[in-house]
Amino acid sequence: MGGTVERGGPAGGRDRGAAGPQQGPQSLLPPSAPEDGPQDKVPRRWRRWVGAWRRWSLWTLLVALVAGMLVTQVWLAGRYEASQVQSRLERDTADAVADIRNAFAHNLQNLQALQAGDPDLAAWEARAAELLSTRRELVRIEWRDTQLLLRAHAESPYRPLPWDATTRSGTHSETMLACTNARRITGPSYSSSYFQPLPDGMGAEMMEVCLPLIQDGRVRGFLVATYALQTVLQDLVAPSLQRTQEVSFTEADGTRLALVGALRRGSRMFTAQQLFDLPGNTLVLRMDGWHAAPSVFPNVLTALVTAMSIALVSVLVVLVRDNRRRLRAERDLGDALAFRKAMEDSLVTGLRARDLNGRITYVNPAFCDMVGFPASELVGQTSPLPYWPPEHAQEYAERQVVRMSGRLDPPREGYESTFMRRDGTRFPVMIYEAPLINAQGLHTGWMGSFLDVSEQRRVEELSRTSQERLQATARLATVGEMASLLSHELNQPLAAISSYANGSLNLLEPAPGAELPSPQDLQDVRVGVQRIAAQAERAGRVIKSVHDFVRRRDQTREPVTAQDLFDAVLPIIRLQARKLGVRVVLSIEDGLPPALCDRTMVEQVLLNLTRNAMQSMDDPQIHPRILDLRVRRAASNASNSWLEFSVADMGMGIPEDVAERLFTPFYTTRVEGMGLGLSLCRTVVEQHGGFLDHAAREPRGTVFTFTLPAFQKADP
Repeated sequence: MGGTVERGGPAGGRDRGAAGPQQGPQSLLPPSAPEDGPQDKVPRRWRRWVGAWRRWSLWTLLVALVAGMLVTQVWLAGRYEASQVQSRLERDTADAVADIRNAFAHNLQNLQALQAGDPDLAAWEARAAELLSTRRELVRIEWRDTQLLLRAHAESPYRPLPWDATTRSGTHSETMLACTNARRITGPSYSSSYFQPLPDGMGAEMMEVCLPLIQDGRVRGFLVATYALQTVLQDLVAPSLQRTQEVSFTEADGTRLALVGALRRGSRMFTAQQLFDLPGNTLVLRMDGWHAAPSVFPNVLTALVTAMSIALVSVLVVLVRDNRRRLRAERDLGDALAFRKAMEDSLVTGLRARDLNGRITYVNPAFCDMVGFPASELVGQTSPLPYWPPEHAQEYAERQVVRMSGRLDPPREGYESTFMRRDGTRFPVMIYEAPLINAQGLHTGWMGSFLDVSEQRRVEELSRTSQERLQATARLATVGEMASLLSHELNQPLAAISSYANGSLNLLEPAPGAELPSPQDLQDVRVGVQRIAAQAERAGRVIKSVHDFVRRRDQTREPVTAQDLFDAVLPIIRLQARKLGVRVVLSIEDGLPPALCDRTMVEQVLLNLTRNAMQSMDDPQIHPRILDLRVRRAASNASNSWLEFSVADMGMGIPEDVAERLFTPFYTTRVEGMGLGLSLCRTVVEQHGGFLDHAAREPRGTVFTFTLPAFQKADP
């Protein structure tokens, strides 16, 4: 900032209020850190409080550990007992399902035995009644023919039910569905459960089993048996399970179909479920058991003794580890203090700490060397500080008051100020400040770092001077480049002016025997003078274009057709072509859009390329001599379109070593050339966004090709 003010307040930082000549890392400790003097009681009380707090934390942790172990032991015992109850319930459920499955299989065998010996209807009904008297879970047995028409039936003597033959014979009745499935699988099939009303106004869930009667591989009829699900549970589930659990049949969605068992006893419920798969139907056997709270008290005493033993061992281990950590921390602290002091002493950056009142509490050797004052004369000082220039002392003091009041924070990117050495010399410094925060999170002061930027300012001044010299040299180089380009580019229009002038003078001489030139000669002279004027104007445009080119300014571009470009240069091209015996062939593709270009510069490109092409054929051994000029549409896309110009000769071609340096400025193979023509051509084309390149031509010769952007009309 011009090196005039210590902006942002104090040039250091508000730190602790130590007033002694401290200059090591010890001065960065809290204000009560001195090791000698009457204030030594304060750190001792601090250390005792820290030790007591640490011991209290350890005992609290120990008690929490013991309590946690007891609670964990009780919880684990309860979980174990609950898992045992659940496992036992699942085993009982699996056993019950196995018993019911065996009973159903036995019933199927008994049903098949009813048809033994091909009995008549009366004998069959007697056998069925006997089976129903022994198997209480079966409430009805029917014998149906192949059309599912009822031939005979028998009912349980224990539970008479009102049966509706109409509903049981319906197409969509459970009986019909079960028998249809049995015919399909040629085996027993069970129906879904359905509700059967009872005479007492209640009802029961029933399930049908249909057994096909197969003889000689053909179905001869069906046996239909009806199960009462409630009775299945009562008779087929072990009584011991019914006394301790609640057993029920449920559907897949949890709907209860039948229920037997004990009433609820206990505070916790355990549930186990087993799938009861039957052909054509699936039921779920569910057992619910209630259990009292786990009896964990007998385990508490054992857990308590174990926990106390572990706690005592843990106390010893924790105390030993804590003592070792404390000793290790003290050693590490001593090493860290020594390392930090060595690091601060080795810095070339000045460090300064200040407390909240602006009093200096610490400076490192680099800062002392920077200002020329020893640490004993700086520590404890407040404003005005001895390294403040007298002319800025009042301003620095005011800014320090603002900084210490907290109304102005130092910028993170730092700020520049001016300090004074002991010998009175001023020097600029760069200051970076940050707040000092203690272990309790309190703001205790400011820490500042200082960089002497005198050398940097001197280097910047030298760099500025060197830059000015380089700019002057560049301007001289630009003048030289402009002169070279002008001399190269003006040769062609000046040569044309000379040719037209000589021709006009010849025409002005009267023919032999005449006193004055003929009217036709005078007309030709007029045309020659007009061409001279046009070439002079062209020379002016060349000078302006080259001047703009050297200054790298934007060129004036306009849409120009390819025919107009060649019309402007063809007279000059044909003059040289007649002189060298070259035939010029021009071919322009139909329907081409105009090129968007600097007309004068592009004409110079065409003249340079055609002149080089004709000079390459200036050899008596080359016949015929043809200069082929072509313009066609180049590769384009939706946003840009291009025109391709080509100049082809039938010369001897370009050697490889010459081709590598062909576009290098001031490189030429001709004695009279300057080596700027092709370099200028490439620069002009590239300024238009195109490219210029060359290739060999078959059977001999060279073709130069360059592209220019085509003019595109804006969308309406």
